Amino acid sequence: MPPANTIKVNVKWSGKKFDDIELNLDEPGLVFKAQLFALTGVEPDRQKIIAKGGMLKDDTDMTKLGLKAGHNFMMMGTAGELPKAPEKKTLFAEDMTEATLNKAMDIPIGLVNLGNTCYMNATLQCLRVVPELIQDLQKYSGGTDNLDAGSNMTASLRDLYRQLNASGYGVMPAGFLTYLRKAFPQFSQQGRDGVWMQQDAEECWSQLISTLKAKLPPHTEGKQNVISQFMQGEFTTTLKCDDAPEEEALVTKEPFAKLDCHISSNVNYLHNGILESLDQKIEKNSATLGRSAVYTKSQRISRLPAYLTVNFVRFFWKPTEQVKAKILRKVKFPFELDASQFCTTELQDKLSNTKMKLRELDNAETSLKRRQRLDKEAGRMETDEISDEQKAVQAAQAALESSLDPELVQDVGCNPSGQYELAAVLTHIGRTADSGHYIGWAKKGDTDEWYKYDDEKVSPVQKDDIMKLDGGGDFHVAYLALYRSRSFKAKSEPVKAE
Repeated sequence: MPPANTIKVNVKWSGKKFDDIELNLDEPGLVFKAQLFALTGVEPDRQKIIAKGGMLKDDTDMTKLGLKAGHNFMMMGTAGELPKAPEKKTLFAEDMTEATLNKAMDIPIGLVNLGNTCYMNATLQCLRVVPELIQDLQKYSGGTDNLDAGSNMTASLRDLYRQLNASGYGVMPAGFLTYLRKAFPQFSQQGRDGVWMQQDAEECWSQLISTLKAKLPPHTEGKQNVISQFMQGEFTTTLKCDDAPEEEALVTKEPFAKLDCHISSNVNYLHNGILESLDQKIEKNSATLGRSAVYTKSQRISRLPAYLTVNFVRFFWKPTEQVKAKILRKVKFPFELDASQFCTTELQDKLSNTKMKLRELDNAETSLKRRQRLDKEAGRMETDEISDEQKAVQAAQAALESSLDPELVQDVGCNPSGQYELAAVLTHIGRTADSGHYIGWAKKGDTDEWYKYDDEKVSPVQKDDIMKLDGGGDFHVAYLALYRSRSFKAKSEPVKAE
C-alpha cells in the first residue's frame, strides 16, 4: 500500500509520455526528480520540470503546488548530457554536481529511505562486501514477473545492485522494497497514522539470506550456491544428559548462518559472548529415565565459512511493555578474529599449523615495514637487491601456503585458516528494535577505507570510528558484524624514498 499522501501523475519528455507515476507529496522535489532519472536517464541536475509557479526545485514543497491526480508535468533535459568545459580548466569540488563529485572521489552510493526503511538499507549495504554474492546475483537470469515473491525479490536485488554501481546519486530501492514486503508481510506493518513502522534489521538480514539460499543457482566452483558455500558453516552438536551420565551422548551436525553473541553480566568481549552461546542447559525428555531431564547442549564449529556473521543478541522481549528492549552493555569486538577457539578439536588440529604460519608472516611483514620506514627516514633509495626482511616475508608466505590442510583447500568457500578480518558492521541507535535508526558501516574492498552508510548519505570514516560502536551508551551500537576470511597475500609493498 503506497503512502497516504500519494497521487499518480504523468510526465511528458522528449516526445514520450510516462503515465501513472506515483508521486509522494510529502517528499521534496529531489525525490520526484530521482524517480524520473530512473525512468529517463536524465540526471536530476539536468532536469527542467515545469511546475506551477516556475521550475521545480530540489527543495520544492510538493504539498504547496496544489497538484491533483492525473496532473501532467513537462520535463526538458537530455540523458547523458555533460557540461562542456574549456581545455585545461581546473574543476573545483564546489563546481561539481553531487553525482560528479561522488564519482570523482570514488564514494559509494547510498539508498534513499522510503519511510523507516533504514533497517533494509543498512542490511543491503553491508552484504555488498561479499563479492561472490554480487557476482552470482548478476548471473541470476530470472525476472520480476513471477508468481513467486522470492524469485521477484532476488531479481530485484540484482537490479538494485546494478543501479548502485552505475548511479551517482542515492538510489531509491522502491522495487526491492515492494517485493520484500510481498515475500514477508511483517515488513508491511503500518502505524495508526498510516506511517510505515520500523522493523528489525536482523530479521531482514535473516530472511534475505534464506531467500537467496533458496533462489540462487549453484556457484561456479561448487555444487551449492554462494550462500551455502561462502556464508554458511556447520555445527557439531553434542547433547549429554546431566541427570543420567551413563546415557549415550547424542551427536548431530547442522548448518548455521550466523553465530550468536549472548550478552550477560559476564560478557565484555565478543569471543566471551560467542562461547557462552555455544554451551547451554536445556530440558528434554530422557529415554533412559522416562522423564524430562537436564541436558548440556554443546556446539562446536566443524566448518568455518569464508564469511562469518555474528549477531549481538541485544534485544529481549518485555511482556509488560510489549516491546523488544535493548541491552546497551559495552561488548568489544576485534578487527581480526581467531575463530579456531569456537571449533571442534578435529578442525582445530587442521587449522593449527596455518594459524602458526600466519603469525610468522605477520611478524615478518612487521619487520619489513620497520625496515622500509627506516630507509625512507634515512633517505636511502630503493635498489634491486632483495633485503633480508623481504626474503623473510617471501619465505613466510611460501610456508603459509604449503601449511594449508588439503581437505580445507578443496572445500570451496570455507575459511582454511580460521582467521578473520572485520568487513562490515550494522548498528542500531535507540532503545527498542522496532524504533530508533539503523546504519551500515562497511570496508571498501581490500583497502583500509571504511564508509558509513546512513541511508542515502555516505561518508568516509576512520578506523577509530568503528571502534566506538561497541556499546555502553545511547550511541550507535553493533548489532550484526560480518567477518571475512583473512587474505594470504602479503600486505607489504616496497617504499621508495622521496
